[in-house]
This record gives sequence, C-alpha cells and structure tokens, in this order.
Amino acid sequence: MQVHPEVSKLIKGIVICKETGLYLLDFILDTEINPILLSSFVGALSLFGEENMGRIEEITIKGLDIQMIIVNKYNLTLIAIMDKDFVKHDMRKEAEKSLDMFYNLYCDEIVEDVDTNAFDPFKEVLIHQINKYFENIDNPENTSEIKDFGFFTEAIAKLRNHS
Repeated sequence: MQVHPEVSKLIKGIVICKETGLYLLDFILDTEINPILLSSFVGALSLFGEENMGRIEEITIKGLDIQMIIVNKYNLTLIAIMDKDFVKHDMRKEAEKSLDMFYNLYCDEIVEDVDTNAFDPFKEVLIHQINKYFENIDNPENTSEIKDFGFFTEAIAKLRNHS
C-alpha cells in the first residue's frame, strides 16, 4: 500500500520515538529528513520542557518550508512533518490515534530493547490512516470520524503472535 502522490507533497514524514528521544519507527517521504537526529532533537526538547516547564503534551515548530507537530502520549512521541501550507484538520487527534494504536500493538516491545524492525509492520497502519485522513478532507460531505483500523491492527497483532 502506498500514499497518494499528492499526499507525499504535503506530508514529509512521521516519526515515532520514546519521549527520551530513542528512535522507534519512521515513515519518511522526504529523504532529506534524518529520523534518528529528529528523534534526538525532540527528546532534548521534551527533557528541557520537563525540567523547566513541566511535561509537554504538544509542540508546534514552523520553519520556512515545513511545519512539525509533536504529540506526546504513553511516554511516546509522534512527530508529523508537513508542508507549511498544508491545512491541518484535527491533526493532534490523528496523532493521538496513531500513538494509541502503536501502544496497543507494541506496549511490551516498547519497554524492552528490541530491534526497531519489529515495528515496521505499523507503517501499513500509518499509510492507511494517512490515506483515510485525506479522503475525509477531500470529501467534505464525509464527516465520519477516522476510526481504529481494526483489520490492519488485528493483522499486525496476528503477524507478531506467529513470529
């Protein structure tokens, strides 16, 4: 499964890491983005925030060409890197939904030191979520909420249990 070419112009990538900055997973569409460096940077921001301002729930960073939305939940961080002109609709809610699904599938692996390749099947869930998000944006009459992707999350869970 792939994202629509128009989508890849607007979404540059998604990175999931621990709040400490430890890299777990990326879905990068812009090859100039270094997900491991980005994870470390966001981990440092979280650590700074925790020590100086209290726990940070969300950070928005705007640059010349991109915007990043950083959402924390379950001691995990999701970093969404987007084109600065992309109109974001309920992006925090979508990021939290991704973290919910990721945590539910991999809560045991997150605690342990596992090979990050164990998280690769989750990229299919992200692709499906991104495509569904854009379908809902493109079709204003479709106001249905983007739900958990039962089939995908169940399939990944089954794959993990058989390996």
